[in-house]
Amino acid sequence: MAFSLAPLLVHSESIPLVVREALRAATAAPAEHRRSALASAARVLYMETPVNCDDALEIVGLQSDCGCD
Repeated sequence: MAFSLAPLLVHSESIPLVVREALRAATAAPAEHRRSALASAARVLYMETPVNCDDALEIVGLQSDCGCD
């Protein structure tokens, strides 16, 4: 099971609001939609911060083979 920092980041004011909202939506998503919601949150994190794609995926608990594009 992958470890996700998403639940911690939703409370960090140093993270852009749009990223925090995407992370909240991903953690609240039903189990069958959570993986795609986490991938979407990783894309937002990647696009809105200086975090690279592989790191963004790892932060939300996904493997880097998902891609951010």
